[in-house]
Order: sequence, then structure tokens, then C-alpha cells
Amino acid sequence: MPTRIERLHPRDGADEQPIETERGYELVDRRIPERRHHVENSTFVRSLEEAAYLVEQGYAIRMGAPGLRASLIAPASLRVTRS
Repeated sequence: MPTRIERLHPRDGADEQPIETERGYELVDRRIPERRHHVENSTFVRSLEEAAYLVEQGYAIRMGAPGLRASLIAPASLRVTRS
């Protein structure tokens, strides 16, 4: 079952997508009060389905588009779809 994570209001109309690195998709628990954007506080998962589950649990995910710097997007600004 294909899973998509979409940003509700992308920057400048860009098609922002979750960024997959060598370690997988990067997510951060938003309950971490400080330094949440540092890699040592990140959780990496290999599949978009795992990432979608964590987004639904309140994690932010790093997203980006060509020509735009990737950034952490809060779960309230995302839509998860499964078809």
C-alpha cells in the first residue's frame, strides 16, 4: 500500500518531499525542548510507512525540494495518505 507524506502549505509552491539519506528518513520527536534540530536527537527509519507512523505519533520529518534547503516540518503541517 503506497504511503505519501505531503506538506499542507509548501514553500513557494514547491513539491516538498521527505528527504531520504543514507541513514533513511530523518524524524525528530517534537517533545525534545532544545536542540531538536541536531542529528543526535534524530530517529532514522528506512521506509516511508515507518516515517508516516512516527509523524502520526507527533514526530516532525525533514522535507525539502530541489533548490530549497531541507527543514523539519511539524506534524500539524503534514498530511499522510495511504492508497
